[in-house]
Amino acid sequence: MSLPTWTASLAVDSRCELGEGPQWHAAMGRLYWCDILNARLHWLEVASGATGHHELDHRVSLAAPLEDGGLLLVGEDRLSRLDPTTEHIERCCNFEADNAVTRSNDARVDRHGSLWLSSMGKAAEPGAGSLYRLHRGELVKLRSGLTIPNALCFSPGGEFAWFTDTPTGVVMRWALDYQGWPVGDPAPWADFSAHAGNPDGAVVDSEGHLWLALWGAGRIVRLDHDGRVVGEVCLPVSQPSCPAFAGPQLDRLYISTAREHLTAIELAGQPLAGGLFVAEVGVRGLAEPPLRLA
Repeated sequence: MSLPTWTASLAVDSRCELGEGPQWHAAMGRLYWCDILNARLHWLEVASGATGHHELDHRVSLAAPLEDGGLLLVGEDRLSRLDPTTEHIERCCNFEADNAVTRSNDARVDRHGSLWLSSMGKAAEPGAGSLYRLHRGELVKLRSGLTIPNALCFSPGGEFAWFTDTPTGVVMRWALDYQGWPVGDPAPWADFSAHAGNPDGAVVDSEGHLWLALWGAGRIVRLDHDGRVVGEVCLPVSQPSCPAFAGPQLDRLYISTAREHLTAIELAGQPLAGGLFVAEVGVRGLAEPPLRLA
C-alpha cells in the first residue's frame, strides 16, 4: 500500500538563507519564522496573507509567544523579549554568551510552558552544542557534546520529548516526569542514517504523530507512535528545516526552508529555496502553551 503523500506549495517567497523555527502566535494570528544567518524575523498573518519582518542585531533561531503577548527571542548569545508592536527588544539573560563558537539552534515550548532550546557551533563544530530547558526563569543544561541538535518536540500528554543530533541520523525519545524533566537516558526511536536526507526540525500533531523535516531530501515525513513512516509531504526545494501547524484550527502545516550551501546551479533548479511552504495534510496540530518565564 502506498503511503499518503501531500505536496507543499509556496506560502511566502522569503528567500531565507537559513529559514528556521516556524512558530504559531495564536493571539496575534501570525506565524513567525527566522532567517538565522541574516538576523531577520519574518511573519505571516494567516487570515489576510499580509507579511512583514523585523531586522535584528543578532542571529535568532526562534520567537516563542509569551504569556503577556510578546515574544521571547532565542538568540546566538542571549534571550530577549520583543514587543512586536513597538519592535522594542529587551535583553533577558545571557545564553552561552561566553562561548564565541556557538549560536542557538532548534527550540520549542513543552507541554508545561517551559522552553527547550539548543546551541551548536557556528561552523557545526563536532560536539560543540548543548541542550537546555528554561523552566520558570531558570536555565538548566540537559545534555552536552551534541553537534546539530534538532527535532525538539513533545507528546500530547507530556510523557516524552524527542530530539536528534542531525549528523547521527537517529531521532531519540526521552521519557519525562510529571514536571517535564527528563528521566534516565534518551533511547533511539527512529533511524534515518541509511535514508536520503538528515533529520532536522519536527512537530507533533493532535494524534501524537511526529512530522520530521529531512534536510537534503525535500521531504517531511509523518511518523507513527513506533517511529514508522506513515506519510510524507513533498517540497519543490531540497532543504526543509522545520514544520509547524498554524491557523485558527491548526490545520495547515507550514514549513521553513533554506538556501544555505546551495550552488548557483542548484539554486537555478530550485529558485524558491528559502521560502515558507504550506501543505493541507488533513490533520490538526497541538496548541502549544505560551512560554512562562516565572
